[in-house]
Amino acid sequence: MHTESGRHTIRARDGRNVWQHEGTGVATRLKDDGLHVELSSPQDAVRYVELRWQQRIPEDMKYLGDHWERGYGDLSWTGMTPDKPMPWYFFVFDGTQIFGCGVKTGAQAFCWWHVDPHGITLWMDVRSGGMGVKLGQRKIEMATVVERISQEDETPYEAAGHFTAMLCDAPLLPPQPVYGANNCYYDPSYDHRSRERILQDSKLLADLSGNQANRPFSIIDEGWENVGGLAMSPWRNGNERFPDMAGLANQIKKIGARPGIWYRPLLANQDVPRSWALSCRQSLAGQGKCIMDPTIPEVLERIKEDVALMVGWGYELIKYGDTTHDALGTWGGVMGNQITEDNWQFSDRSRTNAEILTSLYRSIREAASEALLVGCNTVGHLCAGYVHVQRIGDNTSAREWLRTRKMGVNSLAFRAMQHGRLFATDADCVGLTSQIPWRLNEQWMELLASSGTSMFISTQADQVKEKQKTALSKAYDRASRPQALVQPLDWMQNSCPSRWKSGEEFFEFNWWSA
Repeated sequence: MHTESGRHTIRARDGRNVWQHEGTGVATRLKDDGLHVELSSPQDAVRYVELRWQQRIPEDMKYLGDHWERGYGDLSWTGMTPDKPMPWYFFVFDGTQIFGCGVKTGAQAFCWWHVDPHGITLWMDVRSGGMGVKLGQRKIEMATVVERISQEDETPYEAAGHFTAMLCDAPLLPPQPVYGANNCYYDPSYDHRSRERILQDSKLLADLSGNQANRPFSIIDEGWENVGGLAMSPWRNGNERFPDMAGLANQIKKIGARPGIWYRPLLANQDVPRSWALSCRQSLAGQGKCIMDPTIPEVLERIKEDVALMVGWGYELIKYGDTTHDALGTWGGVMGNQITEDNWQFSDRSRTNAEILTSLYRSIREAASEALLVGCNTVGHLCAGYVHVQRIGDNTSAREWLRTRKMGVNSLAFRAMQHGRLFATDADCVGLTSQIPWRLNEQWMELLASSGTSMFISTQADQVKEKQKTALSKAYDRASRPQALVQPLDWMQNSCPSRWKSGEEFFEFNWWSA
């Protein structure tokens, strides 16, 4: 156990599953749904708790871990790597069976695993900001640990999926497949994004989607918000290129698509009270803006008002981003076993970082009413049950195929097993521009459309050629209908799988040459 006063090694008391050090206690209780791990500490501020299982671990097995919030193109089966943290859960393959071990969603700590030749360690980060949490008289359930061994009739991927389903008791799932268009990637300049372009893109989307009852979403990404002046929130009005956000949502609906919008909840203009701002995040906000402290009740109320306003404008999908980065100060791909720096704090030190982010996600869900929520840079294990769709990989690209291949294909292969079990998954866009050879993008689009997961395409309407329209129409038609979840067939040998199966269909892709 790591507290503000130091590191303490403690043993079970009286043979029971209780560990105590000067009033700080850890208890484990085995229940029907797993091993519950609880923490109480009325006096001392606790930073980390380690739970260790001493046992001999064979060194000739393969391991697969996860990422904190989304994949960064580096997920793969590897040999034992004792110093590499495996967030939330991990799999072990001995050549015959798969063993899955992990923490259920809704944990009140950031949890990760280490496996070494002499045992398994579960680390639980219970800091508040970069300081030890001050629980007072509260008890928290840091984690609920579950495990599963594969059955004889299961493929490794099927076994991994069955284990993943054990992690979440109540996923929030969309009633129909989620698909459509997003203007994020084809236009890198926010200054060029406009109401007129969105309407052109929405019309193309609606036309190519035919007569499907499940209509596609047309998502307005970053660039619509009001960034002028310090007296108004960036999320309460559009700018001169987006003068009427409610009117634009209505026009998208009339065209035949469903309006969606992007939003960064913790970013505000500096009209907010000074006490609301996280001063240690000022460099992330930019001039004239600030990052708000989500432990302040008035901040959560303001966020809920922003969300309710956008729903009131008529937006049926809200994609919200950057909450992990804004709150903790770093991206998931570089967190490792240090999810945030030491020696900073939120206004409220009585709750852990996991509790704070969960409270933020819950608040957004409460305000969203019937609108669908897409989490981007949200922590999957904490937002499960509060978002309908989760971005499972870092950004793909409309200009650099190597990035799309690395982030998109890898994330779909190793995280699509979460689809329908924690939330619906989104491996990110097909960015259609002349800068990426059509043959490569066409394959990526075919895989997404056949995957059973969410599919979004980012393409400027006036740049789409006739042969591409035919392929787009076919992809939209397929993505609009429920399908079997795609399986990567060579995922245990290849971090960028080429061979896939969807239902009874088999696909083989060449990601390396145009």
